[in-house]
Amino acid sequence: MPTAAAKKKAELAKKAAAKKKAELAKKAAAKKKAELAKKAAAKKKAELAKAAARKKVELAKKAAAKKKAELAKKIAAKKKAELAKKLAKKKAELAKKAAAKKKAELAKKLAKKKADEKRAIEAARKKAQREKEMERRRIAAEKKKAQLARQKELAKIAAEKAKEKARIAAEKAAIREAKEQERIALREAKEAARLAAIEAKRAEEARLEAIRKKHEPKPKATHEKTEFIDGIYATKDFDHKFLAAQRDRLIEERAIRVGQAARLENEAQALIEDVEMGDVQFDEEGGEGDTMVVERERDLVLSAEVRHEIELIDAALERIKVGDYGYSVVSGLPIPRLRLDAIPWTQELVTELVNPLARR
Repeated sequence: MPTAAAKKKAELAKKAAAKKKAELAKKAAAKKKAELAKKAAAKKKAELAKAAARKKVELAKKAAAKKKAELAKKIAAKKKAELAKKLAKKKAELAKKAAAKKKAELAKKLAKKKADEKRAIEAARKKAQREKEMERRRIAAEKKKAQLARQKELAKIAAEKAKEKARIAAEKAAIREAKEQERIALREAKEAARLAAIEAKRAEEARLEAIRKKHEPKPKATHEKTEFIDGIYATKDFDHKFLAAQRDRLIEERAIRVGQAARLENEAQALIEDVEMGDVQFDEEGGEGDTMVVERERDLVLSAEVRHEIELIDAALERIKVGDYGYSVVSGLPIPRLRLDAIPWTQELVTELVNPLARR
C-alpha cells in the first residue's frame, strides 16, 4: 500500500499535473483566443486590405481606364496628327513630285524645243552654207567660162590682128618689092600707056555698044512677100529663119569692117603726121617719102573699099526690113543661097557681074 507521502506526492503530482494542465488549458485557451482574435483581426485586416485592394483595383482600374482613354485619345490625336502630317507630307511629296515632274516635262520640252531650234538653225546654216557653196561654184564656173570666152575672144582678136598684120606686112613687102620695078617702068610706059588707054577706051566703047545693041534689057522680075516679124519681111523664097540668121551675120560683119576702116584710116593719119614731122626724105635718091605716100594711099583705098562694103551691108539690112533681101537689084531674080552665104551683102547675080550691060 502506498504511503501518505507517496499519496501526497501523488496528489501533489496530480494537483501539479492538474494545475499544469489547467495552466496549459488556460494557456491553450488564451492562445486559442489570441489566435482567434488574431485570425479575426487578420481576417478583418485582410477584408479591409481586400476592400482597400478592391477599391484600389477599382481606382486603379478607373485610373487605368481613364489613363487608357486619355492615352487612346492622345494616341488617336497623335495618330490623327501623324496621319494628317503623313497626309500633308504625302501631299507635299506628291505636289513636289508633280512639280518636279512638270518641271522635268517642261525642261524636257524646252530641251526638245531648244534641240529642235538648234537642229533647225544647224540645218538652215548647212543649207545656207550649201547654197553659198553652190553660188560660189556657180560664180566661179561663170567666171571661168567668162575668162575662157574672153581668152578665146582675145586669142581670136590676136589671131585676126596677127593675120591682118601679116597681110599688111606682106602687102607692104610686095609693094616695096614692086615699087622699084614700077618706078623703072613707069617713066617708059607712061606715055605708051596713056596712048594705049585712049585706044583701048575707044575700042571698049565700041565693043560695049555692040553688046548693048545685041542684049536688050529684060523687064525686072517681082517677088511675093509673106509676113513681117521682128523687123524682118519674109518672102516666098526666103523664110524668116534664114533672114534672121543673115541679119545677125550682116551685123557681125559690119562691126568687123567698121573696126578695119577705123584702123586703116588711123594708120593713114599716122603716116600723114610722120610726114609733117619732117624726118622723111623726098628726093630722087631717097624713096622713103614715096613709100609712105604709097602706103597712105593704099590705106585710104582699102578704107574706102571697106566703107563701100559697110554701105552695101547697110543696104542689105534695109532690104531685109522691106522684104527685098535676096533678090537682084538689077533683074529682081532671087540670088542663090550659096552666094548669099558666101557674100551676105551681095545684091546681084554672078551673071550680072560678068555682063555689065545687064545693069543698063
